[in-house]
Amino acid sequence: MEKQQINAENATEAASGTKTLKPEGLFRRLLREKGGAAAIEFAVLALPFLIMVFASLETFAAFFGEQILASANDTMARKLRTGEITFNLGRATDKTEEQFRQMYCDQISYFLSCSATEAKTPGKLYIDVRSYTEFSKIPTAIPRNGNDFDTKTTFAPGGPQKINMVRAYYRWSVVTDLVRPYVTNLRPAGSSMPKDYLMVATNTFINESF
Repeated sequence: MEKQQINAENATEAASGTKTLKPEGLFRRLLREKGGAAAIEFAVLALPFLIMVFASLETFAAFFGEQILASANDTMARKLRTGEITFNLGRATDKTEEQFRQMYCDQISYFLSCSATEAKTPGKLYIDVRSYTEFSKIPTAIPRNGNDFDTKTTFAPGGPQKINMVRAYYRWSVVTDLVRPYVTNLRPAGSSMPKDYLMVATNTFINESF
């Protein structure tokens, strides 16, 4: 009797052109189904892949920015060394700190953000220009203020035959590179996690007899 009932159900399904799947059979069929697997795998891997791609691009951009900062530092240091820029000597070549910062911004603004207000109020670019009596007295470490670097800079270059140091710091805002901020332990005040990468360029030299 039971066999006749099953045959009757099969005959009904065949006549109607449909087949009713039992819950157990439907679950097993879903496990065997391979359609759409590639799309699911791509959806899972797309986000980490895109993060890696954009992080690589930002790393390249940061490296390029460091080269621009170093080149600008070389240029401004050369102007001081040759007397093209002087400070407090009563000459036409004398420049104030704001004027010097504006000239520095002009060297990097085609790639690094350095707005017109940056020359007056440092927000990203910090420039420290000092004179020393001996090369051994020039600091090699980044001055710190807690977990951040010390933003108290000085503009007091020496005159002819004086030892000078020109050091520039630039805060590079990191967007996608999750590793680069941890290259430095510096953290802005009030921030528990690093969000900027600090670029540094330094030149030390003896001024010419100008």
